[in-house]
Amino acid sequence: MSAAEVTAATAVAVPERHRKPIPLLVVGIVIFLGSELMFFASLFGMYFTLRAQNKPWTPEDVKVDLYRTLFTAVLVGSSFTMQHAVHHIRRGNVAAMRRWIWITAAMGVAFLAGQTYEWLHLSFSIATGPYGSAFFTMTGFHGLHVFAGLMVMLVILGRAAQGAYSRDEHAGVEVAAYYWHFVDIVWIALFTVLFIVR
Repeated sequence: MSAAEVTAATAVAVPERHRKPIPLLVVGIVIFLGSELMFFASLFGMYFTLRAQNKPWTPEDVKVDLYRTLFTAVLVGSSFTMQHAVHHIRRGNVAAMRRWIWITAAMGVAFLAGQTYEWLHLSFSIATGPYGSAFFTMTGFHGLHVFAGLMVMLVILGRAAQGAYSRDEHAGVEVAAYYWHFVDIVWIALFTVLFIVR
């Protein structure tokens, strides 16, 4: 058997692996979300520390109601629409990806509008006491993260219009989806702590 035949036989016996390396953008968002997780963990720590030292704690109008449940459902639902956008760009369908991101952005705006309305109609303010400070700090920082996510979506839509994304090149869309899912999960935790656990 010649050297060429040995090389060919070896190539057949050991199939080549075509693994794409993880994009640095994805690695970066994982590290960033880790730091964001620590930030929100410190806010929850602050909340429970203040709660343990102050009685009574939760005002009467802070509870689960239809209004809060509706806007929570809107935000949680936006995770599914964002995932639809990722699903379509993985298949190379840029038009469908853009459509689902627009829907996700609209749901995010609706959530922020609902949260703003609530802030304006609560019976307490950030200066009322420890609970008010904790409530507005936690929901306020979450609202800023939702707003940042909306800005990222606008950037993605702009880049998509310039042809930046395809079936093979879509790390930016995936990263935005990771961030948006994180924002939704944080809200579920906030909703549970602020409105359910009394």
